[in-house]
Amino acid sequence: MDTTMFKGTTVNLEGESINVGDKAPVATAVATDLSDVEIGGAQDKIQLIVTVPSLDTDTCAAETRRFNSDVNDLDICTTTVVSMDLPFASQRFCTTEGIENLTVVSDYIDKEVSRAYGVLMKDGKLKGLSARAIFVVDRSGTVVYKEIVKEVTEEPDYEAALEAIKEAR
Repeated sequence: MDTTMFKGTTVNLEGESINVGDKAPVATAVATDLSDVEIGGAQDKIQLIVTVPSLDTDTCAAETRRFNSDVNDLDICTTTVVSMDLPFASQRFCTTEGIENLTVVSDYIDKEVSRAYGVLMKDGKLKGLSARAIFVVDRSGTVVYKEIVKEVTEEPDYEAALEAIKEAR
């Protein structure tokens, strides 16, 4: 079982621990238009799967804006940001922040994505939210990069994730 930290306190994560070399599980989340979105598995493009606790925090908002900008020129991948925010709040965030180059989805119903990828916070003040994590999945559906950010209040290693996408070409 993986862990993260929230303000210096260890937080246990629940669900399957997915690692580099594993097949990325297929899981479903809810888009801002309330349609289902499948994440994981083999697809025609590389997938960048980003999980965050809530878009309504400075760090999550900054991370989503950064990936929206960074993936603008990468038509080799699809980027999906997964949070527990309601689809309506996610839509408002995307409209307000000009998020157009990636898909923002909600895992609020069954927490299927968070459990499938082992990033659901099991305890602590953010219990029930997704940890801050990044998975890069190649076209065959294999995880080629994983980062569970050690401290959930900090941003991920953007350069390493982008490099993993380029290497997965």
